[in-house]
Amino acid sequence: MSHKSEDVSPGIREHTVIFPGGRIEEVPNDWELLPPGDAGLTRRVKAAGPSWTMKEKKGRKTFSLGVYASAAIIAEKRAELEAERSTETYTKRRVADTKRREKKQEEYVDTFRDAVLNFLKFNARYYDVADKMATAITDHATPVGSGTVARTQRIPVEQRAESAVIAWMRHQTTAYDHMKIPREKGSRREVRRMLAAQSRQLLTAYRHGEDVSVRCPLKLALKD
Repeated sequence: MSHKSEDVSPGIREHTVIFPGGRIEEVPNDWELLPPGDAGLTRRVKAAGPSWTMKEKKGRKTFSLGVYASAAIIAEKRAELEAERSTETYTKRRVADTKRREKKQEEYVDTFRDAVLNFLKFNARYYDVADKMATAITDHATPVGSGTVARTQRIPVEQRAESAVIAWMRHQTTAYDHMKIPREKGSRREVRRMLAAQSRQLLTAYRHGEDVSVRCPLKLALKD
């Protein structure tokens, strides 16, 4: 058995795991699986001794299934954490942390919505359309845990806003969700590129203040 903290995947048989490279091992009898969900407890357990982090890949995403570690260590760290969390000091800190996160989220929502409006740059004639569109996109893209491009920190907020607009339009103003796309490498990317070009062309009319049809897909998507 490895004595380091390592990532593993579920084995074919119960109570077995597969290490990178294909090595299969039995889970020690005195170990148990700590389910995901309590980051504080997981950190303490992993820091206290050997552990195996169970991960499973589905498509392009990897999901945590929990951490295998000594049952005694898990019980000890859980008891320690529960004792700390029952104190008044901890409660006050949690309240303060929650308020700080909420304020940070509110500020980001405002910043992101402004970035969306700035990318749209609709003619004053269509300000109401831009306003509805910015609200719809922001409400969809900014919630914590949404997994959208708006939540990434890898690119500037201006690029996040642009990508979010194009993604929203792909689903709301095109037939993308009902398309049968060949399962060939690059096919979905090419379809998205084509639809993105259509979406940008559609935005041009609103930016220039041109007349648009009552059947315009953007108008229909924003219809109350």
